[in-house]
Amino acid sequence: MHISRSSFVAVIAALSAKLTFASTDGHLTKRADLESFISSESTAALNGVLANIGPDGDRVPGAASGVVVASPSKQDPDYWYTWTRDAALTFKCLVDKFVDGNDSLQGQIQNYISAQAKIQTIENPSGDLSSGAGLAEPKFYVNETAFTGDWGRPQRDGPALRATALIGYAQWLIENDHTDVALSHVWPIVTNDLSYVTQYWNKTGYDLWEEVDGSSFFTVAVSSRALVEGSALAKQLNKTCESCDEISADIACFQQSFWTGEYIKSNINLVYENNRTGKDANSLIASIHLFDPKASCDDSTFQPCSPQALANHKAVVDSFRDLYTVNKGIKQGSAVAIGRYAEDVYYNGNPWYLCTLAAAEQLYDALYQWSKQGSIVITDQSLEFFHDFDSSIKSGTYDSSSGTYSSLTKAIRTYADGFISIVQKYTPTNGSLSEQFSKNDGKQTSAVDLTWSYAAFLTAVERRNGTVPRSWGASENSKLPTTCASKTVNGTYHEATVTSWPKGLTGSSTSSSSDGTSASGTSTGSAAASSKSSSASKTLVNSSTRRSKTLASAFLSTLAMLIYT
Repeated sequence: MHISRSSFVAVIAALSAKLTFASTDGHLTKRADLESFISSESTAALNGVLANIGPDGDRVPGAASGVVVASPSKQDPDYWYTWTRDAALTFKCLVDKFVDGNDSLQGQIQNYISAQAKIQTIENPSGDLSSGAGLAEPKFYVNETAFTGDWGRPQRDGPALRATALIGYAQWLIENDHTDVALSHVWPIVTNDLSYVTQYWNKTGYDLWEEVDGSSFFTVAVSSRALVEGSALAKQLNKTCESCDEISADIACFQQSFWTGEYIKSNINLVYENNRTGKDANSLIASIHLFDPKASCDDSTFQPCSPQALANHKAVVDSFRDLYTVNKGIKQGSAVAIGRYAEDVYYNGNPWYLCTLAAAEQLYDALYQWSKQGSIVITDQSLEFFHDFDSSIKSGTYDSSSGTYSSLTKAIRTYADGFISIVQKYTPTNGSLSEQFSKNDGKQTSAVDLTWSYAAFLTAVERRNGTVPRSWGASENSKLPTTCASKTVNGTYHEATVTSWPKGLTGSSTSSSSDGTSASGTSTGSAAASSKSSSASKTLVNSSTRRSKTLASAFLSTLAMLIYT
C-alpha cells in the first residue's frame, strides 16, 4: 500500500498527540500495558504448551513421544495423565499455528499423530478398538498405558476433537502435494474416530468437566463439526465416510434442543438430576470451537456472532458477576472472571483461566464476523447483550459505515480485552498459568502449568489479532432437517500404524489462515505464530530470536489502536 509523505506525517503527528496524552490517561496507558503483556505471554504460553509434551518437554520427563500431559502436577490434584480432549484441543491450536507458518511445530504434530495411533489400540475400561467403545476413554497414563481406576467415563467428545485436530494437518498435506501421506498416516486414525461418532453420538456420556452424565452441548457440537469435516476430507481422499452428511445434520438438529429461549442449558437428558441452571462455560467453549470465519451469524451452528450465542454469552458471564470476591465492584458491561458454572464446588469453585479466555475469544470471533459481513444485526434475542454497550440501542441492522456500528465494535473490543486484562492481573511475572485462580484473592490454585490454559491463551490472542482458522464448512450444516432423527451407523474400526514419517514434508508455499486483518480492521499479526525455528520438532521457543518481530507486532498493533481511538 502506498502512503504519501503528507499522510505519513499526519499519522505520526496523530500518534505523537496520542502518546503525549497517554502519559496522563490511564486507559491508554493500561492498553499499552496489555499489548506488552500479550506479547510476552504469547511466548510464555507457547513455551508452556511445548514444555508439557513428551518426550522432550522440560516439565514432563518420562512422558512418551507426542503425549500431551495435562499438567506436571502429580498430587493435589494429580493431573499426570494425558486426556484425549485436552490433547486434541492443544494440537488443534498447534496445527493452526503450523499452517499459519510456524514450521518448527511439524515434528511435534507428527509425534502426536503417531501417539494417537497407538492410544486408539489400548484396551481400557471404556472398551477396545474392535467395538470402537474404547475410543471414548477419557485419559491414559503418560507412558501410553490404560488408566483403570474409577472415573467419569465414557467421554464422547474426545474422538470428535481428535478427528478435527488431525483433519487440519491432513488438509495441509493435501494442499502441499502430500496426499499420499494424508491417506497413509492420518486418514486411518481419523476414520476410526468418525466411525465412533456415527455409532455413539446419540448415547449419553460425561461432559467436558467430567461430572455430569447426560447429553452435553459441547460434545454434541464438536461431534457434528467433526462429521462435516470428515465428510469433506473423505471426498478429497476418494474415501467414504458412511452417513457422515446425514448424521451430522441429525446431530445439528438435536443441538437445537439445548436452547431454553434465553440461554444454552449445557447438559440435558441427565442420568442423575442436579440443581444447576445449566449456564456453563461449556457453551462458550462450544461456540469458539464452532467458529467458522466464512459463516454468517447463524443460530443453527451457534456461530459466535449469532443472536443465541450472544444472548448466551451475557447469561453465562452475568452468572459470575456477583459470585466471586475478585469481581466485586465491576460494573455491568465490563469483563469479570469466569469459572465453569456458578454452582461449582471443585477446589471451592473458582474462576478458570481457560473459561475467562473463552469469553474473550467468542467476542473476538464475533467482531471478525461482523467485519467480514459489513454489518451488525441486532434481534430481540440479542438485544440485552447490546444494551450493555448502548442502553438506547434498538433491534435492527447497523451497517459498518454507521457511527453506531463503530461505537459498538469499539466497546465490544474493549469488553473482550477486559477478559484478557483479568488474566493479566492474575498471572505471575513468569507467565505461568494454572487451572484456576482464587475467587477471593486471585492467587493461583489447583493444577499448575495447565496445558489447556496455555492453549486457550494462544487461541484467544490469535483471534484478537485477526488470525483465524480455515473454514470447517459450517454453512453445510446450517440447513437443518425438518424432523430430527436419531440414526446411528455401526462403525468399522482398524488398527492404524504410524511407525515413521517421510522426510521432506515441506509446504509448496506458506499458507496462512489469516487474512491480515483484525476484527476491527487493523493490520496486525501474531508474534507467536510468525516465529520459525530451525528445529524440526521441539524445544521451547527462544524469545530472543523473535524479539524484533514481537516488538514490531506490538508497536503496529498499538499504533493502529491509538490512532483509531
